[in-house]
Amino acid sequence: MRTIHAVAGLAVVLAVAGCQRTSMTDFGGNNTISPAPLQAQPVPTVSSNQLPDPTQDASQFPAAPVSGTAAVGGVQPAATEVAAATNALDVTKEAMVGNWRVSNAGSSCDMFLTLTNLGSGSRGGTRGCAGELTAMGSWEVAGKQVVLKDRNGNPLARLFKTADSRFDGSTNGGQSISLSR
Repeated sequence: MRTIHAVAGLAVVLAVAGCQRTSMTDFGGNNTISPAPLQAQPVPTVSSNQLPDPTQDASQFPAAPVSGTAAVGGVQPAATEVAAATNALDVTKEAMVGNWRVSNAGSSCDMFLTLTNLGSGSRGGTRGCAGELTAMGSWEVAGKQVVLKDRNGNPLARLFKTADSRFDGSTNGGQSISLSR
């Protein structure tokens, strides 16, 4: 029985050794030649000019953001959101993952949030929602606010944590929205 095992083991070793590729040939047996190096291309001349003084013309700069709030997607939050932001509880992405019940404009629906990356946010979606939330495709945490975004990455709604399992805010259209578990 030991002889059979030794012969079988030797046959496996020889078969594997015969499968190794030890030469620089293609499958047809022809020697392969490495590609020729690329030729250097001419580079156009570089010009230089003095940049204008940024302190002379302030109109080229955007307006400063409202103190204590973050403008996500270039849209400043409403005054009620500024007040909510000052009283908001801390929020983490990990705490947001999972199923949420959404109340929006007198109706309710489901929202699912994951940590799977999608653009600048994480993947999310809704089921049974109406209005702006039907286009929801991603979300992100920005400071103490949760920003719901459409499939193109544009903000749809902003929410702030008001209790352990509750978030309140408003959509870009001005409708109130809340998430709860």
